[in-house]
Amino acid sequence: MEMNAESLPKTLIQAIRHFSDYENCDRFLVGIRWPSGEVSCPSSGCAKVRYIQTRRQWECSENHPKRRFSLKTGTIMEDSPLPLEKWLAALWLEVNSKNSVSSYEAHRALGVTQKSAWFMLHRLRTALRAGSLERIGGNGPIEADETYVGGLARNMHFSRRGKTIKGTGPAGKTIVMGLLGRHSGKRRSQFRTEVVKNNDEQTLHAIIHKNVVPGSEVFTDSLASYRGLDPQFLHDFVDHAEKYVDGIVHTNGMENFWALFKRCIKGTHISIDPAHLHRYLDSEGFRFNNRDTNDCGRFNLAAPGIIGRRLTYKALTGALEGGTAHARTR
Repeated sequence: MEMNAESLPKTLIQAIRHFSDYENCDRFLVGIRWPSGEVSCPSSGCAKVRYIQTRRQWECSENHPKRRFSLKTGTIMEDSPLPLEKWLAALWLEVNSKNSVSSYEAHRALGVTQKSAWFMLHRLRTALRAGSLERIGGNGPIEADETYVGGLARNMHFSRRGKTIKGTGPAGKTIVMGLLGRHSGKRRSQFRTEVVKNNDEQTLHAIIHKNVVPGSEVFTDSLASYRGLDPQFLHDFVDHAEKYVDGIVHTNGMENFWALFKRCIKGTHISIDPAHLHRYLDSEGFRFNNRDTNDCGRFNLAAPGIIGRRLTYKALTGALEGGTAHARTR
C-alpha cells in the first residue's frame, strides 16, 4: 500500500485533525509496516490473516501463542492503552519542537497523565535512535569533541553539592563524545553521539575508529587523548587557549550542537537523569541531522523507527539506581 504524500498533514493542526480519524492512522501505519499492502503476522510472518473489525485486530491462520495482533504489536507502542492519535501527535511534537517537548507539556497538550507522557516520550526518543552502521567521513573533515553534562555546582543545595561534586571541573558530570561529519555543497553536516565513562585515549580512539572512515581528516581540540590518531587518520587540532579557528581546522560545528543540546536541557527539561541521557541525545541528533527538512518530512522519516523497537516501563525505570522511576523528570 503506497501512501499518498499529498494527503499527509503539513502542519500540527492538520496532523491533529488528520490522525483523529482512526482510518487515517490505520492507512498511515499499515503503509509503513506493510508497504505492499499485504498484512502479515509479526510473530510468524504468515500473510494468511483475517481482520476482526470489532477489535481492530488481525488473527493469524497459523496456531501459535500470539495469533492476534494489532497495529501496535511489534512497535514502541505495544501494550499501550493510549490511542494511536495521541501517539502520532506526540511523535509530531517531539520531532518538530526545536528544543524537544517536556513531559509536563505533553501531559497538558495530549490530555494524559504526566507519568504516561514521560513514558511515552522516552519510547518515542528510542524510535529516533540512528540505526545506521555506516561510517561517516570521506566527503569532508570530521570534527570530534566531548562535553560534560550535569548541574552547575552553584545551583545545587549545599547538601546535594557535597554528595555530587567530588572534585573540580567536570567532576560529577556525565561525559558525551560527539562526531560531526562536514559536507560540502548542498549536503549538511551529520552528527553522532555516544555517552562514555571517561575521556581517556583508549575510549575516544575506539569511538573514532568505529564510526569514521579510515583516511578521513579529523579535527579536534588540544586534548591529549586525541593524540596518536595518525596514521589511520589525518589528525589536526586547534588549541583553544590560543585560538578557536585555524583555517579549516576548528570544532565550531560541534560547539554549535552542544549549545543547542544544552539549551534543550536547560530550557525544556530542566533536569535529566544520566541513565536517560542517551535518548535525549538521540532525539536532538535526529532534529539536527534533519534540520533542513520540513515538519512533515521529519515526521515521515521518524515514523518507521517505531517498528521493531520496544522499551518497557520496567526496563526504563530499572536503568535508574534502585529501580525508582524519576517520573517527575521533565
